[in-house]
Amino acid sequence: MPSKPKKPKLEHSELSGEFTDDGVTVLVDIFRPAGTNADWRMEVITPEEDLIEWEEPFATDREAFDEFLATIARDGIRSFFDEADPAIH
Repeated sequence: MPSKPKKPKLEHSELSGEFTDDGVTVLVDIFRPAGTNADWRMEVITPEEDLIEWEEPFATDREAFDEFLATIARDGIRSFFDEADPAIH
């Protein structure tokens, strides 16, 4: 029986965590493969467990978090809930 490939271990940014705005809370996850200097990836998870992910990686975790904040400033936190299908940014 073939063994399942192991999921790579991830390093999560200290900037990851719950974020609340306008009475709505989402989980921001900024991560990269553990033990590497690879670019950071970002996902936002809603309370309904919808997953919104950014296609393009970020050079730093701060750059990723700043993009998250810019998205909220531009579109509002509820923009993560407005689409029928989970979004890819």
